[in-house]
Amino acid sequence: MHDSTTTAPAARGSRRALIELLKREGAQDALTLSHKLGVTAMAVRQHLYELEAQGFVGYSEEPRPVGRPAKLWRLTAGADAFFPDGHAELSLDLLVAMRQAFGERGLDKVVAARAEAQRRNYARAMTGKRSLAARLKALAEARSAEGYMAEVSRDQDGGLLLVENHCPICAAASACQGLCRAELEVFQAVLGPGVAVERTEHIPRGARRCAYRVYPR
Repeated sequence: MHDSTTTAPAARGSRRALIELLKREGAQDALTLSHKLGVTAMAVRQHLYELEAQGFVGYSEEPRPVGRPAKLWRLTAGADAFFPDGHAELSLDLLVAMRQAFGERGLDKVVAARAEAQRRNYARAMTGKRSLAARLKALAEARSAEGYMAEVSRDQDGGLLLVENHCPICAAASACQGLCRAELEVFQAVLGPGVAVERTEHIPRGARRCAYRVYPR
């Protein structure tokens, strides 16, 4: 892409910073966004209306106890162009070719080989990390390096969550469910037998993000 959203510095108040904030945290009103970005609500609204005109954001109205309904802004599918797509078209072509050439068993072997490589990479990243929180943070950093925009947070009960705000292989994962299943198994393997990993949100099923609840068994 070559518009101003990609050429301007990723600084406070920029449209890129606004897009990344919406990607990470979901729908919000302009006033909330302005507080988080440290700029005026007027500046944020100007960016939002420009992004809306370009098809990158939209909004829904939420009733408020006093005054007019608030506009909750969220990214559209068009905003995916700002984030790594994992060469979606090539990935899909390769999956189709492998399925045709080797059948489902052959495709499963390819998925398993990818999963094993991921397991080794993540295990190296966790070397020396003793606590579950430290291991999970290392996993999030490794996943972010692959384009998943991963981070560790806490759920309402104080439990650990691995959150992935972007899926760079979404098209391939939608075509081959074994990819997501294998990744979940990899997380379980590297975090250890004393830890349970439960997927609670899933981008290929329409969620804004993928989220995994992680807790001791």
